[in-house]
Amino acid sequence: MRSFILLAVFVSFIQTSFIPSAFASDQSKILRAMQSVVMVRGYNASGGLSYGSGVMVGDNKVMSNCHVFRSTKSPWISRGEDTYPIVSVQADRWHDLCLLTTFGLPFSAVPQGKGNDLKRGQDVLAIGHSNGVPAPLTSQGTVKSTYEFEGGRIIRSSAQFRMGASGSGIFDAEGNLLGINTFKTPGKPAYFYSLPIEWLANVEKLPVETSFPITGKAFWEADDDKKPYFMQIAIPEINKDWPMLAQVAQKWTEADTKNSDAWYELGIAQENLYKIDEAKAAYQKSVLLDATNIDSLFRLGLIAQSLGDKTEMHTINLAIANVDKDLAQKYSEMLGCGSEC
Repeated sequence: MRSFILLAVFVSFIQTSFIPSAFASDQSKILRAMQSVVMVRGYNASGGLSYGSGVMVGDNKVMSNCHVFRSTKSPWISRGEDTYPIVSVQADRWHDLCLLTTFGLPFSAVPQGKGNDLKRGQDVLAIGHSNGVPAPLTSQGTVKSTYEFEGGRIIRSSAQFRMGASGSGIFDAEGNLLGINTFKTPGKPAYFYSLPIEWLANVEKLPVETSFPITGKAFWEADDDKKPYFMQIAIPEINKDWPMLAQVAQKWTEADTKNSDAWYELGIAQENLYKIDEAKAAYQKSVLLDATNIDSLFRLGLIAQSLGDKTEMHTINLAIANVDKDLAQKYSEMLGCGSEC
């Protein structure tokens, strides 16, 4: 009975306080997503309490980050005052995903979305126990980009998460689980990254383990020059270190000539180094590889405006409208050209 009362209070609290208006068209789906997020806890060697988050992906199955379990020998799952034992784990240390098996967890798995179908600018919602709060917090954002990496697409979004939300979920507007919130760049502003839910299928095939802690370095913790290029460009871009960004982006385009994001990053660096012709060529290459790369299209529009090329501005507006009419409207407003665009 106590569990039912706690859950009822929990539902009422999050339903009235934490669902952003942009996601409120079908609150039941977002509420279901919020109810799938649990807290993961454990005492570390010094006696302090370590905590993270997890998401229900099956009956008594919770997906979280492996780095949450590096300093605890006896972790457990909790919801309010109720706790549930972790009886085993399947650990993909390199990809930082741990699939936990528990017992008696009375919550349903959340539906899974498809990260490969995500579009730039799409609304997303991060839900997790940031700062270790007992009720999950939400953070609304948009998809900034997705990066192909080892059989999945890493999601970068503006949906923020903090310590305690490692292992939490990022969801679409229908409440479908898209990925697991995992790492961010240091400081502010920051870039936020989520691992694709598509990797779950591989984790489910791994051997079952029963011992904690779980140790082992993840790909995102590699030395800077060994990190994927989509990570190497982050700090130079945030710090507006355009020469460094140009250097990294050039290497990226050489290593992966068909990567639209690589060419966009090279364009951004060159544009800010006042190499406009080179920047324009890089953006055009980016769009040629991915006609939905809105970032590159917007930059090309700004360059066209600076050159007084209204024909090109209109052509770009049509290209953006083919992707998203709302973004085409924002493009027109940004350039201040109204119907002329």
